[in-house]
Amino acid sequence: MIKPGVWIEAGIVIIYGASLDAAAHSHHAMQIVWPKTDSLCKLNHMSITELVVIDSQVEHQLQMPEGWILLVEPKSTLGQALSDQLAGEPYQTFHSSFSATMNAPAQSKDLIEFLTPLFQALALSQQVFPINKSTVTDKRIQRLVAELDLCLHGDCIKPAHWRAAEVASQLALSESRFLHLFRQELGIAWRPYLLWRRMMCAIRAILNNASATEAAHLAGFSDSAHLSRTFRNNFGMTIRQAYALLLKT
Repeated sequence: MIKPGVWIEAGIVIIYGASLDAAAHSHHAMQIVWPKTDSLCKLNHMSITELVVIDSQVEHQLQMPEGWILLVEPKSTLGQALSDQLAGEPYQTFHSSFSATMNAPAQSKDLIEFLTPLFQALALSQQVFPINKSTVTDKRIQRLVAELDLCLHGDCIKPAHWRAAEVASQLALSESRFLHLFRQELGIAWRPYLLWRRMMCAIRAILNNASATEAAHLAGFSDSAHLSRTFRNNFGMTIRQAYALLLKT
């Protein structure tokens, strides 16, 4: 069995886990479920053994003995390619081969090599590279998202404190225009998107061995209970289960 682990980069989260049991949930990211060969998974109580792509905001319940999960930003080059493959369906299965020796990429440059079997299974072209490049076109929203990305490799900038009116002012926009433009560019409203980014901050804090209380504070949640409720809504598991999954050795 491969050592469980998590790899986070702007636009994509890669998780390798075992004995994963997530209750019904939905989230902003598109999700790829990539079970290990001969690892019988259950998606919405249906048995699956193949790679599955699930669209953004589609509720799903997952049990997986061993394998990979990829969370992909919908407004990225890979997210757009996955959306094209789904062709309007909430999820689809694809045939793939799983290497029992695969390890999570240690560096950004290793990401393409790691994902090559996935690209082959989905018949994706070279046009998806770089896979986590944002497809947002408005330069003001591009800068805003890039600033949020700084949380992934440094101290969280507590996006919970970012009021729409203040952000709009910084972008020289009215609040209503900013909210409309953000939804238009990202396909999600500002506040839910911030909540999703706070979850990424919390995961990063957990990986850095922060306690639940510390992770909640660092990511801008009122307390660990608030973080756990939000975590369960987004990932179908409690914060205690998340610690077991993310920090298992």
